[in-house]
Parts: sequence; structure tokens; C-alpha cells
Amino acid sequence: SVEPAILAHHIRSQADLSFEVISRRLEDRGGGLARVDGRVRLVEGLAMPREEDEFQLSYYNSLTTWITIDRLLQLFGLTRGDLTKTERVAEAVRSLGSRMPTYITLKDVKKRWGRGQEDVFPVSQFEKLWGDMTTLPDARCSFLVVSTLRGQQLKDPAQLDGWMRDGSAAFVESLCHFDSQELRP
Repeated sequence: SVEPAILAHHIRSQADLSFEVISRRLEDRGGGLARVDGRVRLVEGLAMPREEDEFQLSYYNSLTTWITIDRLLQLFGLTRGDLTKTERVAEAVRSLGSRMPTYITLKDVKKRWGRGQEDVFPVSQFEKLWGDMTTLPDARCSFLVVSTLRGQQLKDPAQLDGWMRDGSAAFVESLCHFDSQELRP
């Protein structure tokens, strides 16, 4: 949701990208805010040399980013006028992507067939992650600590009960208006 104070901070900071981070909780996974070679940036859990290093981080990426569009386009070497040029945009994305880390993860994919039959196939997944934009030396990034209610991620169904009890669900519901009359056929 648009929070005027956060938007104002992003504008005043003159950052290309402002990332919202939350205080890290024990069950949070996926990396967080760290200082690497003297520069504050988001570090993915996949990029850490030891899995337990992740527990040393104090802040977790909420995956909410405030973006100054023209400066983001500059990072890609694009202008607004270039956005209608499909090949130019694709080339710019590939070029910027080549400057960012690539993660390779192994996953199991299930294929169901017949009556209750299932095959499991191991696959490799190649990933580029948005938070790694903070690794780019020419990207001006800022980080804002926000309430857990604004940025909590749920990565497992087992987290839903706690999310319902701690006020997070009520916060999300307060951002929306649902009219049950509109849902009827």
C-alpha cells in the first residue's frame, strides 16, 4: 500500500530503488540486509557460504520496493521511448542480468497420471532475484525498516495460524474493501 511517509523518504533519498525491510524473525528464510565489502545490500540465503549465517542477519527483505522509474531505466540503459522496442528492451534486460548473480537450485517436479500414479522428476531451476539489484555498483539503493505487518512473507502454510493471530491478517484486510453483494452471480 502507498504510505506517504515512506514515499517521501524514497523521494528525499534520491535512491533508484528503496527496499522495505522488516525485523527478522526466527522462521524467516531467504537472506536479508548485510554489509558486503563495505556496502549495505540484500544478500540472498542462496548466496551465503554457510546456511547458519542467515541467522546472524537482523533485517529481512519484505519484497516491497519503491522505484524511481527513469533511474531504473537508466540502469538498464533504456529511456521511456525505448519501451516500445521489444528487441531493445530484451537486449537491455539480458545485459543487466549478466551483471547479476545466477542461482541454480534443484527441485522435484511431480507429474500425476493415471489413477493415483505419480512420477517425480528432479529439475534444475536457474534464478535471477530482484533483491540482487542491490549488488549493482551503479544502483543507488536505500533501505527502510517498516512494521512486520507491512512486509511479512508467508512461505509455508504452517505460518497462516500465526499470521491470523498476530494482527497481520486484520492489517491486510483493513487495506481492502470487499462487498459480498458484488460476489454473487
